[in-house]
Amino acid sequence: MEYRRLGRSGMYISEITYGNWITHGSQVEEDAAKKCVRAALDCGITTFDTADVYARTKAETVLSKALKGVRRESYELFTKVYFPTGDGKNDRGSSRKHIMEAVHGSLRRLQTDHIDLYQFHRFDFETPLEESLSAFDDLIRQGKVMYIGFSEWTANQISDALKIQDQRGYSRFVSSQPQYSMLWRVIESKVDPICRAEGIGHIVWSPIAQGVLSGKYLPGKKAPKGTRATDTKGHGAKMIAGWMRDEVLTAVQKLVPIAEREGLTMSQLAIAWVLQNPNVSSAIIGATKPSQIKENVKASGIKLSSETMADIDRALGGLPEKDPAKTQSPNPRA
Repeated sequence: MEYRRLGRSGMYISEITYGNWITHGSQVEEDAAKKCVRAALDCGITTFDTADVYARTKAETVLSKALKGVRRESYELFTKVYFPTGDGKNDRGSSRKHIMEAVHGSLRRLQTDHIDLYQFHRFDFETPLEESLSAFDDLIRQGKVMYIGFSEWTANQISDALKIQDQRGYSRFVSSQPQYSMLWRVIESKVDPICRAEGIGHIVWSPIAQGVLSGKYLPGKKAPKGTRATDTKGHGAKMIAGWMRDEVLTAVQKLVPIAEREGLTMSQLAIAWVLQNPNVSSAIIGATKPSQIKENVKASGIKLSSETMADIDRALGGLPEKDPAKTQSPNPRA
């Protein structure tokens, strides 16, 4: 495992982050989740990402149990705030009230006295931005949060926030958590440039495009049983639906010989691809079994040549989504 600095901060994180969205507390039983977390640690992963909304707060609890007994200073713990965690009018958003109540709930569930990275899960259009940023800055000064970031913000929203942080003397953002993959390159137009200029590193989610870039879904054929695309009880089928078009699946199959030539699995190639962006600090992977982690961590440290990167672009043709106006991701809560 290799490690990178998170943006311009002094904190290093593993190139592969273990994320427990939709798995812990919902799809994966606690014992299996614990095995996955232990496998991640054994493979050198030190960075763990969750959110209070995942499995309606259960995911944070399961993650804390899986990490019990591990020296707290040896890993980086990330979580997020914004989406509803209750039925009350104030049980959501980025108001000072909700942020302060939410962070204490996360600290309690995660069984820790501090969060290494606290992130706005989405931009709150109803709360004054200064109010939200002031609350985050207070959490840093109180020692409850070490660093702060955001997920799925636009370039204009990032710029507005940075201006307030600089004017008020608040701690600045060090991270962005956008969706990014060979098939979804929206951030390359405006978000990535401003983040590079301002020292904000990306922790990208869905680098394998909900599993589509693993190559297991074939055009004209039904999805294999037990895969995310057939998970009608959970969020799987709904999330992946946008990628399950024959034109997408046909293009993805063109990546198979490229992966074979590089001696990589399709998933490893997809993760290695996002890590070629020097402003990507880490790629988030999920898992339902330890073997998936052991396979995917091998993407860390892989260097793809410019020829290989060009071959990938040619294989996908005009398919990758690069339109910054289309910011709605397949899953609104990732």
